[in-house]
Amino acid sequence: MRGWADGLGLGPQTAAELAALPVAHLARGAVLFRAGDRAQGFVIVLRGRIEVRLTGASGREILLYAVEPGESCVQTTLGLMGDEAYTGEAVVVAETEAVLIPRALFARALDGDAAFRAFVLRAFGRRMADLTRVLEQVAFERIEVRLAAALLDLAAGDLVEATQAELAARIGSAREVVTRRLDAFARNGWTRQERGHVRLADRAALMRLAGRA
Repeated sequence: MRGWADGLGLGPQTAAELAALPVAHLARGAVLFRAGDRAQGFVIVLRGRIEVRLTGASGREILLYAVEPGESCVQTTLGLMGDEAYTGEAVVVAETEAVLIPRALFARALDGDAAFRAFVLRAFGRRMADLTRVLEQVAFERIEVRLAAALLDLAAGDLVEATQAELAARIGSAREVVTRRLDAFARNGWTRQERGHVRLADRAALMRLAGRA
């Protein structure tokens, strides 16, 4: 299917059925699912980025993970294999091309094609490891360390095009807390706050704080 399954060793029937699926073009801002929805199929991202976020009763958001080419959505896998409803929300954050494997075809391929089953389980295992790292960071790392790491990860050159609310969701904190930490970073000369984005003024200092120096 346009290259994503090359090398998986799929059986001829599975390969033919997957290759026949249409490619969907998803615009930035599109919502693929919300909490309480049921999974309709297994999404394969060919290009772009989808973020899965969890919103608490207080309205605070946390970014659970992003789905990029070659990665899977653990909530969808749980929904299809365990009949669990979604607890988060998936939002397209960059123009995306994706393929939806319908529930019936997913179940048939999972049951009858060992190579497809291995692909799904490997992807699920990697995603669970990612989620474990997110939990460890939120539980054990100081907020300023997580914020410094997020700024470094998001920077294009020295510019981070993200709002304080988006940064808060990414590190699992409140916008007000991020505002205070950014103010402290600016006083130290590490960053400069500009409308709608943050400019890195001292990348080396941020790398030391994030433990990457």
